[in-house]
Amino acid sequence: MDSHGVVIAGGGLAAQRCTERLRRRGYDAPIRIVCGESHLPYDRPPLSKEHLTDGERKLSFRDSDWYADNSVELLLGERAARLDAAAHTLELESGDALRYDQLLIATGAAPRLLPAAARFSNSLALRTVADAAALRERLLPGSRLVIVGAGFIGLEVAATARGLGVEVTIVELEELPLAGILGPQLGRWFAAMHADEGVSLALSTGVSEFRGNGSVEEIALSDGRILPCDALVVAIGVSPALEWLEGSGLDTGGVPVDLAGRTSLPGVYAAGDSARPWEPLLGTHVRSEHWEAAAAQGSAVADAILGREPASRGASSFWSDQYGVRVQYLGHAGIADSVSIDGDPAERDFTALFTRRGEPVAALMAGRPRALPEMRRLIERTLHELPS
Repeated sequence: MDSHGVVIAGGGLAAQRCTERLRRRGYDAPIRIVCGESHLPYDRPPLSKEHLTDGERKLSFRDSDWYADNSVELLLGERAARLDAAAHTLELESGDALRYDQLLIATGAAPRLLPAAARFSNSLALRTVADAAALRERLLPGSRLVIVGAGFIGLEVAATARGLGVEVTIVELEELPLAGILGPQLGRWFAAMHADEGVSLALSTGVSEFRGNGSVEEIALSDGRILPCDALVVAIGVSPALEWLEGSGLDTGGVPVDLAGRTSLPGVYAAGDSARPWEPLLGTHVRSEHWEAAAAQGSAVADAILGREPASRGASSFWSDQYGVRVQYLGHAGIADSVSIDGDPAERDFTALFTRRGEPVAALMAGRPRALPEMRRLIERTLHELPS
């Protein structure tokens, strides 16, 4: 009987890394990638950074010839609609159905929206090439950008916009940016860096009303302030794009997986923003939502399909570029009971090491890319000493 091969629902980084590893290691059965967008699979981190300033920047992982040369079928503009695990079939919104031997769930995540803002033409999220193109048109020198949400995406957009001469205000319900992830000391550092670059921060406040005729013209805050607005970016996080798994028996809030990306269903794997891998430091399944995790998880799924043992999983990590400073983070600062700083935060050159009962559990480095290997070694030593 002919093999149905691998079907991958989603065209992001996890999908790409899985595909490349399968072909590189000799997998010769069919591979089909279902991509919701009409573009070739592409890298998303530049959308909030370089791609906002240079719309000609190449984002695609590979050109179309690579997929043809490697016998990878791209189904562009198609979306997963339903999983029939008993029949090993993925149904698409178009009505077509794909049989599979192995299925990788990698449909990623969708931005959380503010319904009150969604009806305005200049209210944007930032998840796709089209989102970035629409925002780029509005980032004109002297224009007024309001960003709701002071997470990493909101902060990166703010830094990019300031470099283009845009007036930027960030609105955040919490007292400090990123304090829930990194604690108040680092939250104050991020706030100070953005304030020094001319960003206005409206902290500990929310939006009471969006006003305008067709587009947002001003925003009323809960503290009584009124912000003029030419463009609005809503950056309040993402949710897994897994509605199509309803009725499958898998969790639509993020699919729990083992080290190899296996789900509870035979032949079905998950990776990237769709997955909730086991996190030893936290003792539970957790979505990572970061580039490096998606790459590693996609590769691990390929190894599992090939019958190889997965490599040991390292500490979760990500990076961010703001005002020319590379910020790198790994581990889980939320479980720390202490943090120590080496270097000078005012000079944007330091390492923050988070410990729990004296053991390293997380680190944040600003302007210190060479410190990453040593910090990774320290934190992964803690990981390896945890009970299996």
